[in-house]
Amino acid sequence: MQAPPPNFTNPVVKWVDSRLPVFTYLHKEYRGYPMPKNCNYFWSFGAMSGLVLVIMIITGIALAMNYTPHVDHAFESVERIMRDVNSGWLLRYMHMNGAHIFFMVVYIHIFRGLYYGSYKEPRELLWLLGIVILVLMMATAFMGYVLPWGQMSFWGATVITNLFSAIPFVGDSIVTWLWGGFSIDNPTLNRFFALHYLLPFVILGVVILHVAALHVVGSNNPTGIEPKSHHDTVPFHPYMTAKDGFAMGFFLLVYAYLVFFAPNALGHADNYIPADPMVTPAHIVPEWYFLAFYAILRAITFDVSIPFTGIVLIEAKLGGVIAMFGAIVVLALVPWLDSSKTRSASYRPIYFWFFWILVLNMAVLTWVGGQPAEGVYVIIAQLSTFYYFFHFLVLLPLLGKIERPKPLPRSISEPVLPTGGGPLPAGATAKPMDKA
Repeated sequence: MQAPPPNFTNPVVKWVDSRLPVFTYLHKEYRGYPMPKNCNYFWSFGAMSGLVLVIMIITGIALAMNYTPHVDHAFESVERIMRDVNSGWLLRYMHMNGAHIFFMVVYIHIFRGLYYGSYKEPRELLWLLGIVILVLMMATAFMGYVLPWGQMSFWGATVITNLFSAIPFVGDSIVTWLWGGFSIDNPTLNRFFALHYLLPFVILGVVILHVAALHVVGSNNPTGIEPKSHHDTVPFHPYMTAKDGFAMGFFLLVYAYLVFFAPNALGHADNYIPADPMVTPAHIVPEWYFLAFYAILRAITFDVSIPFTGIVLIEAKLGGVIAMFGAIVVLALVPWLDSSKTRSASYRPIYFWFFWILVLNMAVLTWVGGQPAEGVYVIIAQLSTFYYFFHFLVLLPLLGKIERPKPLPRSISEPVLPTGGGPLPAGATAKPMDKA
């Protein structure tokens, strides 16, 4: 249901809007924008991620004013922020834990899309823009993790940047360009700081495109069917703003708990030791939000060669890099890999179980990514990596052909209202629906 056209009474707003209709645009897109009436709290995670992005940009700008991007002073400048800058500890803990919260929210947002089929036609471009945001987040977070110049920062940068050397012909040149020289030193830190400052604004630009694409095709909903009449929708304000506001209030409580009571719970103690190229940490691990992809990288411990010839086609190191980046590529290709016409897993009895197996598999990959790359952990990582690609490349195309989905409701309102969302006949009363 569209809200009535705006009738602004404030003369300043009227004057501005007649020359630049920004208020009319906001009214149309964020007040009268029709939302499916059955959207649940999982649809609030997009708004939460936008809120975290704004917090990260604001705190990041404040931190940049007090940070020194030099290998001799970076660690001390971070300590100065924590000890001497007014509220510096709060800014840093908000920024540091904001990264963890950002990935939590975005991962839930992605899995919600996978469960309810929000990537299917006509929302393919919307999904692709979301994956671009995820890749930019990963690059930004990685570079930000290097800036404190602690032990895990230095050695994490060493391990990850060296991966590019596995690329044939151009790998060494890419590593040299990333380093700004022939080792990780001051030029590396400087360019990582510059890119870490720049990329959040790139993410903001892609988020704007993501939201614009959403408002063109409309939001998906738990049933996975399109609205058929105004009875299936409600205006974004006040219905979704109230729902999003409540969800954000709970979310901010979790965020505040991390910042004030457990600020280092998700970090690594070694990063409070200044970087030392001569001392390698016993166990180099990235942040938790990279662990699943790190496990996929380390799962490839074998060369791919032509049988009986000994000719190696793909070395293990290159195979791990291909698998790690391939894990993101197959995620981007989901709209074309899933052959089912039914969107929501609530109406797909077989896919429903495989979806939760995928969630469990990702949890196992995250756990094993934090373990040493030896013994049984390698085998678990290889089995989990196999299932990850098997799910997307084999199961999704196959299930669409063999699965018999449950009957879909005739409209979004039908599961809620016995009349399908239309007005009740005169004198009639709504009766509770029969239980399935």
